[in-house]
Amino acid sequence: MSKATPLSSLPVRPAAGLLVALILAGACGGRPAPSRVLLPPRLDLKQYGQVGLVLFTIEKAKGELDQVATRRFSENLLAAQPGIEVLELGSADSARRRLGEKEMGAATAQAVGAARRMPVVFIGHLKVSNVTPSGGLASLALPHLEATVSAELTVALYATESGGTLWRSSATASRKIGGLAIVGGEPYFSAKDPNKAYAGLVYDLVDYVTRDMRATWVRQ
Repeated sequence: MSKATPLSSLPVRPAAGLLVALILAGACGGRPAPSRVLLPPRLDLKQYGQVGLVLFTIEKAKGELDQVATRRFSENLLAAQPGIEVLELGSADSARRRLGEKEMGAATAQAVGAARRMPVVFIGHLKVSNVTPSGGLASLALPHLEATVSAELTVALYATESGGTLWRSSATASRKIGGLAIVGGEPYFSAKDPNKAYAGLVYDLVDYVTRDMRATWVRQ
């Protein structure tokens, strides 16, 4: 009967030896696979229960782009943090003028919040900063044209009791828009049948400024 050869004396090929070493390392407690952890939103609105939302103001543009932006912002809040109530307060321009604020800010938020008993109020401003016609056109005299539109959205959350700023975020974006109407030298946007291009511009802005309100997955 032939005598068995011990495993320790058998020749091991380099590739096979490397495979054995990797298996042994894994069996002995190698580095665990990365796990995913859900982080809570940086801005937790559930502590307030109800939040007020003033119709965003708009600068250097005409039409209802402010309505599109405000509606999208409200949708994002409700989707990001189910259970909160968003009370859309409409325009606060009359309150702003009465209080003498050049732009809506703490005083307007306090007045609106006191009138509707809101603990916090969101106020936003949408500014169309640049409209560049395509094809090297020198002016915006044409009623409809294709142009690259740049816009900036700034949103702040105010405590209505103290007027203090609790949170602020801003974003800028640009999009090429076809069939853009010019009224009185300013771009005109209609909310009734929003062009996909400029709706996308607004959605990009709103999605960015609301990122702090969404829970996020991270690897550990």
